[in-house]
Amino acid sequence: MSSLKFGINTKGKSRASVEDITWQGIWIHVAGREYFLDYENFPWFKEATLGQIHELEFSDGFHLRWPRLDVDLHLDILTHLEQYPLIFESSYYGPK
Repeated sequence: MSSLKFGINTKGKSRASVEDITWQGIWIHVAGREYFLDYENFPWFKEATLGQIHELEFSDGFHLRWPRLDVDLHLDILTHLEQYPLIFESSYYGPK
């Protein structure tokens, strides 16, 4: 039995995976390309657990989702970050 080559689509679906987690950010592999999401620009991942980060979904060829972190990103954000100023609020918005 042999394994499929890394990056090959299976069952007609594009794939995404977390490849590495460092003290600076996370590396993901999406549809044959690697991306680095640094914690400065993508702060949602800095305090996340390994399980939360590794639960990555990829759909429609451009949509990344981390359901347990409630984070949704479009692939265009990763290639053109300067066009998408990200705003992160760490405060809790509970009932008044």
